[in-house]
Amino acid sequence: MEEMRLGVVETRFADLIWENEPIASGELVKLCQKELEWKKSTTYTVLRKLCDRGIFKNEGGEVTSLISKERFNAIQSEKFVEESFDGSLPNFIAAFTSMKKLSQEDIDAIKTMIDNYGEK
Repeated sequence: MEEMRLGVVETRFADLIWENEPIASGELVKLCQKELEWKKSTTYTVLRKLCDRGIFKNEGGEVTSLISKERFNAIQSEKFVEESFDGSLPNFIAAFTSMKKLSQEDIDAIKTMIDNYGEK
């Protein structure tokens, strides 16, 4: 699988697809004209690039994702922790919580996730 990072504009485009899939490519062109002020050629160029990278597919004029938004974000998060914190989730959490106070609700949710993970 090719590079999974998206720029700001590619992210906005990908979100349009994820929010509307499956979507006919012609409808995607109209949506991009409205939301991004893109020309037809720009839409197809960016779509082709993201299809080549294995994120979306355009078959028979229907655009769908090969990777869900949730899975894509999980891949991005894993790469970030790997590259920035040598793969250490505890180091990431320590850095994150040094700048942002967690609510009790966040703490409880994290504890539940950890407890449920241990049961698997």
